[in-house]
Amino acid sequence: MAADLNNSSMSAGASEAELVGILRWYADMGVDLAVGDLPRDHFAEAKEKAAQAPSPEAPEAPEAGAAPRGPRIAPGLGREPTPLPIRAATPEAAVPPDEALIAARAAAAAASSMEALTEALNGFDGCLLKRTASHLVFAEGPGDASVLFVGGVPSAEDDREGRVLAGSSGLLFDRMLKSIGLTRAQVQFVNCVPWRPAGGKAPTVPEIATCLPFLQRAVELSHAQIIVTLGSLPTQQVTGTRDPITRARGKWFEIDVNSSQKRPVIAMFDPDYLRKSPTTKKHAWADLRALKKKLIELGLA
Repeated sequence: MAADLNNSSMSAGASEAELVGILRWYADMGVDLAVGDLPRDHFAEAKEKAAQAPSPEAPEAPEAGAAPRGPRIAPGLGREPTPLPIRAATPEAAVPPDEALIAARAAAAAASSMEALTEALNGFDGCLLKRTASHLVFAEGPGDASVLFVGGVPSAEDDREGRVLAGSSGLLFDRMLKSIGLTRAQVQFVNCVPWRPAGGKAPTVPEIATCLPFLQRAVELSHAQIIVTLGSLPTQQVTGTRDPITRARGKWFEIDVNSSQKRPVIAMFDPDYLRKSPTTKKHAWADLRALKKKLIELGLA
């Protein structure tokens, strides 16, 4: 997507903070190209610059007894190029997916608490999403919560504020919890992908795979007795089903944790989808009632 950054109505007289806000809004909307008011023929401009460049001076005859000069560029190849600086390898270079996955598994396995796992993610450089996101948005909530909600990818508001389910979707989530007698302070929440992709694009398969060890470790470290997946990606990552959320929602699954403990999992629509598709809220209410029933059965409500 392209944006006209010459639009004076948006930038004239704007403060630095306002300009930063405009650029962030462009990024959230997927803008990755700036254009001017008029088209430019860069090829013609390059030819014109080349024609106006001064001709190279004729080589001087060497003085008598002077040492011979080094080799010169052959005629017709242009001016002698300026040596380019050698750039050392930097952390900005992309880590190969297989190496990133190995590093992610090692970092996740070494974490003995949710706090340590979050710190491991903060120091993890194997996912390119980290370099464009504003904040890490991974885990929130008490470690002794009875219910663990698993979300997908941070929203633009989550990324700006550094919080799970911020903004309008968060308010809807709070109302959903209230309808079954819960508050956000009583539940735990983790995201499958803890960094928002630039422009709100969907994360790639390698990016999702690199983040999966941290999600799996979060489920292992959680003491929640019920897991709720919000949307297709969390449901597929946690349960292994290939069904989209439209087919999986309302169903109960069972997963093995640490090869010794089984936990029930129910799939639901995520709040952002519910907010955009109001007609699906009736399904969300049915799923919340099923969750409430399970809490009562397990003596958790």
